Amino acid sequence: MATRALLALREACPWRTLAGAAAAAALLWLVAWSLEWAWWTPRRLDRALRAQGLRGTRYRLFTGDVREDARRSREARTKPLPLGCHDIVPRVQPMFHDLVKENGKLSFSWFGPTPRMMIPDPELVREILSCKFGHFGKPKTARVWKLISNGLFYHEGEKWAKHRRILNPAFHHEKIKRMLPVFYICCVEMITRWENSMSHEGSSEIEVWPEFQNLTGDAISRTAFGSNYLECRRIFQLQGEQAQRLIQSFQTMFIPGYWFVLPLQQ
Repeated sequence: MATRALLALREACPWRTLAGAAAAAALLWLVAWSLEWAWWTPRRLDRALRAQGLRGTRYRLFTGDVREDARRSREARTKPLPLGCHDIVPRVQPMFHDLVKENGKLSFSWFGPTPRMMIPDPELVREILSCKFGHFGKPKTARVWKLISNGLFYHEGEKWAKHRRILNPAFHHEKIKRMLPVFYICCVEMITRWENSMSHEGSSEIEVWPEFQNLTGDAISRTAFGSNYLECRRIFQLQGEQAQRLIQSFQTMFIPGYWFVLPLQQ
């Protein structure tokens, strides 16, 4: 009786059976696609790179070396450099420094499920960047990058050529020479601020990083827009905050569907 009732229910509601089968098939496809994207393809690439004699870090599911890079960067920033020390690579790029130290200059690391190679040979770099035969394309970037920039760096083909032709005149040697007086004024103003901040003893401690940020913003705003940096400060601050939030999102952006299920408030 129970079996007959179940069969009758199924015959009465065939669309439920079809919907369940479709949902199960979609779920299986999603699982297979996720495994292919996040595990099988990176493992094949890892074996192929090592078969060619390259060395690099071991692949970690979804994030690759992103979390480890962030951890080492935080640790490096907690250790101040000795006064007069110019060995800044372990401080600025600790992951890069350790990778070269452990695996050599021609090595690779993982940015999510994508391997990234370091190529020290200038001739090989020139061949890749010239891209005469179209063998080397630009990697696909996450849509979040378009929040920060969507300019020449991300264009290809005819679109790249068109934007390059538009920008070339602005960076002509003679035009850049005419910008030198503006650069000089920006530098003089920065040095004047430093001198005014000195104490009576003739010394003062200055955080140069924000000062050089201000210098860069002042030079760009004066040469490109003809305005003082103070008028554009809010725009540069918002861009800086946006970049920081983008960096924070790297730890979750490789999880399939995360941006659609749990959208970031930022």
